[in-house]
Amino acid sequence: MKPTHIEHIGIAVKSLEEAIPFYEKVLGLECYAIEEVVDQKVKTAFFKVGDVKIELLESTDPEGPIGKFVAKTGGGMHHLAFAVEDVQEALNDAAEAGCQLIDKTPRGGAEGLTIGFLHPKSTQRVLTELCGNK
Repeated sequence: MKPTHIEHIGIAVKSLEEAIPFYEKVLGLECYAIEEVVDQKVKTAFFKVGDVKIELLESTDPEGPIGKFVAKTGGGMHHLAFAVEDVQEALNDAAEAGCQLIDKTPRGGAEGLTIGFLHPKSTQRVLTELCGNK
């Protein structure tokens, strides 16, 4: 596997409505997209800082992964996402290297990307997402 760049940093928030003003008014960033990813039970807001995106994640269901994370931690840094050319190939490479996978096969994510997650137990306690177009 050879990531090409950091695709985005995922930050879990209780409310997009409450979080977006900090990024816009304090940091001077522009929210360029808000999207709901129904199967992941999340609503996202995106900002760009240079070539890296910040993805704010608000749960649409308290039993979804972001809802549980926010209930447990109060929110904050959720995951680090790397861009790869082929998500399935990258997941296979990670598994062969001994990483525990959350996703054995890629699934759909925000912005039309294909994604797959590596378990934080095998990634130095950082939930790691692999993103690509295939």
